[in-house]
Amino acid sequence: MSGRGRTSIRLDLFARAGLAGAAFAAIAGCTVEAAPDQPVALDAEELAVLAVADAALEAITAEDWVAFTDLFLDDGITVSTEPGAIGFRDRTSWLENPPTGDIVERGFDPDVRVSGTIASVWYPYDLYLNGEWSHCGVDIFSMAYSGDAGWRIASLAWSREQPPACLRHPDGPP
Repeated sequence: MSGRGRTSIRLDLFARAGLAGAAFAAIAGCTVEAAPDQPVALDAEELAVLAVADAALEAITAEDWVAFTDLFLDDGITVSTEPGAIGFRDRTSWLENPPTGDIVERGFDPDVRVSGTIASVWYPYDLYLNGEWSHCGVDIFSMAYSGDAGWRIASLAWSREQPPACLRHPDGPP
């Protein structure tokens, strides 16, 4: 658990928990702190932000780079980090030179934060390439609310590591 305000949750736990705790907290004007074994329910805005992050991971797994880049603001970027290397890409770069191979990227235990028209999702993930374990790390989605377009990704940065520096998905291999 994070100790940074809201606790990280797993989506399957959220589905069982419902919105009652978050609704009470919003009415009472307090911050929800869950016991280590209890999930914190996300409010509607946090769910909308998380839906964009989930759509990005689904587009990566589907290797649908148009759908992936459509989730970004026009000037949005990605930043990949690994020891000794940092790479930046924009929408055009993703469309002109997409990754190859059969990719499965799965996020788990997201930590979602929203403040007015900005939001972030800290999303541990694991990644398999062509059916084989590749790496794990954390995706960090920074988002902005864009009126009629809703939440859009301003930047997506990720680490690329191996255990024990990062965790594999709690459900095991895909």
